[in-house]
Amino acid sequence: MPSATESTQRSPIGFNLLAWSASISEKMHPITERLKTIGYDGIECFIDNQDVSAYRQFGDHLNQLGLRSTTVMVIGPDENPVSESPLVREKAVTYLKGAIDRAHAMGATLIAGPMHSAFATFSRREPQQDEYARSAEVLHAAGEYARQANIVLTPEALNRFECYLCNTMAQLEYLIRLTDHPNVRAMFDTHHANMEEKRFPDAIRTIAPVLAHVHISANDRGTPGDDHIPWDETFRTLAEVNYTGWMTIEAFTRNDVDFANSIGVWREYNDPWHIAEKGLPFIKTMQEKYAKKELV
Repeated sequence: MPSATESTQRSPIGFNLLAWSASISEKMHPITERLKTIGYDGIECFIDNQDVSAYRQFGDHLNQLGLRSTTVMVIGPDENPVSESPLVREKAVTYLKGAIDRAHAMGATLIAGPMHSAFATFSRREPQQDEYARSAEVLHAAGEYARQANIVLTPEALNRFECYLCNTMAQLEYLIRLTDHPNVRAMFDTHHANMEEKRFPDAIRTIAPVLAHVHISANDRGTPGDDHIPWDETFRTLAEVNYTGWMTIEAFTRNDVDFANSIGVWREYNDPWHIAEKGLPFIKTMQEKYAKKELV
C-alpha cells in the first residue's frame, strides 16, 4: 500500500563566518571545527584581498573537516560595475576575477553578495537603464571567467540604505535576465526582503527561476527564528518552488570591529554561538515542516 514519505533531498545548511571575522586564518579553525560538530554542512566566508594561498590553505582545512564552502563579497566605488568610466568597469571585472580565483582556491562553488554595483555608493537618482546594462556587461564577463572555475555568481539585492540598483527581487531578476549567463544567478536574503518586499511569497516566486542561494537572516541580524521574519511563508514558498540550494545563516556582531563599523552594526544582537546553535535546529525544523511529500 503506498504511503507518504518525505523527499530525501534537502537544502544544505551553512553558516557565515562574518559573525566572527571578515578575515580567514588559522584562528578560525576552532570555530569551523565547532560548526562541523554542531552539524552544519558548510561555511561561508568573506573574500577580501588576502593572498590566494590563504584561501587554498583554509580550503584544505575545510576539506579535512568534511565541510563544503560558499563565499560572499562586496565591491567598492573604485571598481563600480555601473560606473560611466570604462576603466572603472574594467577594474570591476578584474576585481571579480580575483574573487573567483580566491573562491576557486578554497574549493568554494559559489560567490554571493552585491557585486552588481558598489556598496553604499549612491547616484542620488533612481537606477538608470544604462546602469543596468553596464552592470550586466560586467557580470557577463565575470560569469565567463567563473564558468572555467565551475563557480556560480549570485548577486544580491540590498536594502535602500546600502544600494540603489537592486533593492527588490523584481529588479534583481531583471538584471540577471539582462546578464544572460548560466553562471550568474541570484540570491534571496530574508533581512533585506523584510525591508523592501511587499510579500515574501511573491518575491520568492519572482526570483525562483534564477534563484541559486538563500541567506537565512533575522530582521535584526541576530538568531533566525527569534525575530519577526515570516518564516513559515518563506520556507513554504521555497519548498513550493523546489529550491534545493544553500540556506546559509548570515548574522552580524561586533566581533570584527572594522567590519562591523563598515556595515553599520553598532550593537550586539545575539552571541554568535547562540545564533549557530539555535539557528541550525530552527532551519531543520522548518525544512521538515515544509518538506515535499511523495508516494512510495
